[in-house]
Amino acid sequence: MATHHGKEGVVTAGGSGVGELTSFTLETTGDVVEDTALTDATKSFVAGRTSFSGTLEMHFDETDSPQTSLTAGSSIAFILLPEGATSGDESFTGSGIVTGMSVTNGMDAVITRSVTFQGTGALTRGTV
Repeated sequence: MATHHGKEGVVTAGGSGVGELTSFTLETTGDVVEDTALTDATKSFVAGRTSFSGTLEMHFDETDSPQTSLTAGSSIAFILLPEGATSGDESFTGSGIVTGMSVTNGMDAVITRSVTFQGTGALTRGTV
């Protein structure tokens, strides 16, 4: 079993690497649809549609064009690489819509940017 350290992750948006990335989250969900008949004593379900969403966290850098393109309402094509970009490493590829972008500035802290997105279509799981 392989264990990976967080220093290996990479995210590309629109074909370019997002600079100053500090973390990302990818969440996949699957709907369930009840198909219980009136005469059934217990409920039963079938798998429905799937979806995905995520969050990108980074140090604020107004000179990084992939970062500044991540504005609310914009469409993005992305590749999430949890292990980095070494041949054979797992990747997640998809498209989404940026649902939010916030900038946080605290006293004696590094300014950060947080971007949330909702996936559209299928999320493809593959390897580099």
